[in-house]
Amino acid sequence: MTANPPHVTEFDPDSPDAQPEGSVEALIARVEAEVRELQFPGFSLDDSLNLGLLLVELGKERSLPIAIDITKGEQVLFHVALPGATPDNEHWIRAKQRTAARYEVPSLLVGLRGRLGGGRIEDNAWFDQSRYAAHGGAFPVYVAGVGAVATVTVSGLPQLQDHDLVVEALRDILGPALAD
Repeated sequence: MTANPPHVTEFDPDSPDAQPEGSVEALIARVEAEVRELQFPGFSLDDSLNLGLLLVELGKERSLPIAIDITKGEQVLFHVALPGATPDNEHWIRAKQRTAARYEVPSLLVGLRGRLGGGRIEDNAWFDQSRYAAHGGAFPVYVAGVGAVATVTVSGLPQLQDHDLVVEALRDILGPALAD
């Protein structure tokens, strides 16, 4: 993972306050590095189950009020809500999942790239907020040499924390493959 230069504070996509100069670009670079790093050699139903169960384990250990989803096209491979998750999390999961699937990049990255010009992607009339959400938490499952084959989504925390939890689980599952 690429760390931010020491003089750049991490961008907070949930903050309405002015952000440090260069922070959105630094976070974009970090997420782009995660995309390059987190590639499966193949992705099976067993891989989906193992990834989902790892996210459940992390959520339960930390008492996180999250919902977790792994979807391949229209097929739900794994879906669960942990204590504290709400029906709203289902809406967020679907909207973030659609965004990651449509653009084939993490939903956080879609939102960050939309901020490069100083606005937000949601400010564009063509971005249908009833179907899509450019908020962190959905990450495509990439297979090396193939591309995005599924999405893994977490909802219930601030969006950067949703994203980081998914990345943590992907790194853990891919650990042996990443060492090669």
